Amino acid sequence: MFTGIVEEIGRVKSFDGAKLVVECKKVLENTQIGDSIAIDGCCQTVVDMTSNSFTADVSNETVSITTFKTFKSGRNVNLERALTPSTRIGGHFVQGHVDGTAKYIGNMTFELPQELDKYVVYKGSITVNGVSLTVSKNENRKFSVAIIPHTLENTNLKELRTGDSVNIETDILGRYVEKFLYLKNNNITEEFLKENGFM
Repeated sequence: MFTGIVEEIGRVKSFDGAKLVVECKKVLENTQIGDSIAIDGCCQTVVDMTSNSFTADVSNETVSITTFKTFKSGRNVNLERALTPSTRIGGHFVQGHVDGTAKYIGNMTFELPQELDKYVVYKGSITVNGVSLTVSKNENRKFSVAIIPHTLENTNLKELRTGDSVNIETDILGRYVEKFLYLKNNNITEEFLKENGFM
């Protein structure tokens, strides 16, 4: 679990489609093998470390639904360590499970694929490349975000160019509401789910 408050901009050292090595400094503090670090909003497990980098094994699924497929040496990435019990939650609850990608169309506005549009609401939370942001406008599969200068300066969002893809994680609350309404509208009870082996 993460907050969407980026701690550091790291740099891709190498990526062969399966092993990703990221150069960084701050997020290595108190990090151990097996810990989770969000890379552009995608939760990855640290499998190896040096004094100035960490390595993650990247699954085919991650490559297929995130911007990782475009990663090359030298690319800047947003980094955040997983929450601890004493962490201040300055953003919103972020799982690090990327839902898909959106296209940047300029002025902090992004175009969503149809299947994600229903989870984005005006004034709601959304994660773009691992950054917790507030939706300031949402219509016709496009959304804009409110962003302060500090966030822009301390994340890789400042490097976006028209046509770039970004990782998107929608707010998990929307998915719970959708499931609840589906169950309710179809008169599916907890007892039915248990009897049929779904619980």
